[in-house]
Amino acid sequence: MSESVSDRPVLHLTGPVLVDENDVRDELWVVSGRVSYDRPVGTRDVRTVRGWVLPGLVDAHCHVGLDSHGAVDDATAELQALTDRDAGALLLRDAGSAADTRWIDDRQDLPRLVRAGRHIARPRRYLRNYAHEIEPDQLVAHVRQEARRGDGWVKLVGDWIDRDRGDLAPCWPREALDQAIAAAHEEGARVTAHCFSEESLTDLVEAGIDCVEHATGLTEDTVPLFAEAGVAIVPTLINIATFPEIASSAEHKFPRYSDHMRRLWERRHDTVRAAHDAGVPVYVGTDAGGSLAHGLVAREVAELVTAGLPTMAALSATTWGARRWLGREGLTEGASADLVVYDEDPRRDVRVLADPRCVVLRGRVVAGRG
Repeated sequence: MSESVSDRPVLHLTGPVLVDENDVRDELWVVSGRVSYDRPVGTRDVRTVRGWVLPGLVDAHCHVGLDSHGAVDDATAELQALTDRDAGALLLRDAGSAADTRWIDDRQDLPRLVRAGRHIARPRRYLRNYAHEIEPDQLVAHVRQEARRGDGWVKLVGDWIDRDRGDLAPCWPREALDQAIAAAHEEGARVTAHCFSEESLTDLVEAGIDCVEHATGLTEDTVPLFAEAGVAIVPTLINIATFPEIASSAEHKFPRYSDHMRRLWERRHDTVRAAHDAGVPVYVGTDAGGSLAHGLVAREVAELVTAGLPTMAALSATTWGARRWLGREGLTEGASADLVVYDEDPRRDVRVLADPRCVVLRGRVVAGRG
């Protein structure tokens, strides 16, 4: 990795270049690792790539450094990040990890990470080895701690199975949420929460939450609350597809929980479509790194389309809109050249995203077929 940015050859992308939803250019130049729409003067070492160009895809809910048992070693985390990169996901919101992945920031060949620190949960109310497991009177202190460790996000576990109830139940009393979310905002961080069920959502929105992960419990009563407050959702539909398996494994011991999980799964597409139609911001996230493999961003985009989102809305949820939401640049003049090239138009069929021709990160071709 000793080559300096200025030593790189000029890359010429002949479009269409999909700068954003409404701006399509004929060509783009990558000069010294950055986007330019002006042809460089006197350049001899030029590589031309033809195709449809998008900003690097966003996976707004994944877990680099984590697997189903907890934190993983650096070599495994590296492989996870490389797998996402080669699939075209160049900006990852790491929605909770028990591993320290700061070293990834020094790797010019790995995707950019936006971290949410470590999950914060109640004792015995989340996956083992994942979270800080604390009581409500400790929530504010841990939220402040993770806000300072993360990159502008904090991740709460909003609900999980309550074994005494035998079903999903909220994890935090309303007063604790009010104080914790206010503390995160004082620290300059936004707050997101894992939520499957209906019951936890009203308190979270009224307490000022910024985003909800999964959000399978949205109903005709809570969708308007989300829309009015501008609370985003990251549905992780390819993860929700595992609910029937989870329900079957818990059927004997927790039949109410199993039935609830199946009902949430059955209406998953209707839930996401209703949220989008009401104006709730929807973004792409795979939930990779727990039980799911990395590199599945294209499948999640396709699932949003299956749920009923228009193709352009689904594309925006992993490109232009997602980058604006996370405060990261796209294909603007002078921005870092993080982009993906496809042989066919993804606006016609989002399944094109599963087969990138060329992946460019920080101005360097890092993956693809040419």
